[in-house]
Amino acid sequence: MTETCGQEQTRWITTVIMSTALQDHEISTVLQTQQHRVRYSESVETGSVIFPLSGIAFMLLDTQDFLMTGEEEFSKRIQKFINIHRNSFLVLSAALHGPEEWSVMFRIQRRFLGSNLRVIPVHNPAETVKLMLTMAKVTSKPQANDTRCKIEMTKAQIIEKSPVWKTLQEYQLHCN
Repeated sequence: MTETCGQEQTRWITTVIMSTALQDHEISTVLQTQQHRVRYSESVETGSVIFPLSGIAFMLLDTQDFLMTGEEEFSKRIQKFINIHRNSFLVLSAALHGPEEWSVMFRIQRRFLGSNLRVIPVHNPAETVKLMLTMAKVTSKPQANDTRCKIEMTKAQIIEKSPVWKTLQEYQLHCN
């Protein structure tokens, strides 16, 4: 499905590649319920959700798992993940983001400072799916092109209706 500038698409469906470890996860169920094409792979990093048409990848990490398992193990997995995926996001999940959870997030950010990893805190699977789909949609080629087109149209309208622009045009007429 493609769009032309100014036309709205009612339903956006895409292909999602997920690690087999997420096969029974609520996120997988929600994506399938929304009719996205979900494919599972053992060759992607555990906890990974990849949107190939958008070129972005997410690694899901529960803050409590991080605290119980230890920083070193997850750091290796995260490093491998960001080495593979250019547009990578670490989705850090916690029901409540208290001091411990914020500490985990800051330690991860400090550890991977300067890399292409962006850390995003979320509270639940529904919020996670909404976040991932929004980011995947706006970065998918047809949608990105439509967004660029809308920005250009908006820019043209702003310039056209701008009192500053009208003043400049009048000034140029008086100078000739």
